[in-house]
Amino acid sequence: MFDKFKKEEGGEMVEERPEDNTEQEAAPESTVSETPSQIGIGELMGKRAQLEEAIDYVGLMIKNLKDKRTLLEKDIEEESVDIKNLKEKLQKVNEYIEEENRGISELAEKRKQVEAEADEVGTIINNLREKLSGVDRIIDDEGSRVRKIKESREASE
Repeated sequence: MFDKFKKEEGGEMVEERPEDNTEQEAAPESTVSETPSQIGIGELMGKRAQLEEAIDYVGLMIKNLKDKRTLLEKDIEEESVDIKNLKEKLQKVNEYIEEENRGISELAEKRKQVEAEADEVGTIINNLREKLSGVDRIIDDEGSRVRKIKESREASE
């Protein structure tokens, strides 16, 4: 009267044919007691259990994915902090280089000033040397005159 369904390997539901019609007619009371399994309650409960397992598995996968994402976020944040630190260090190095370049420019300007002063001092020295040479010539000339006068006095005496 009721057809039995069972699951085969292929996963399809197929109708099970009774082998003997006399067996079905001989036990009409047993048909009523087997009604829950004949309509697939056991299989339905099995499927529900499998679905619960699948949901638990999916939940575990979601938790693992969240954990992985959290780790990735943490790694990215750490890298971001490291990169920011490196950027700050590079900015400080750049500032140092700029400061050194300014210092070199200032030193070059000071060197030019000192060089100009040295040239000026050299010019002054040359001028003073010429003046001293002039004074020396005058002294030599006067010394020669004084000697000549002395010599001529001594010769006259």
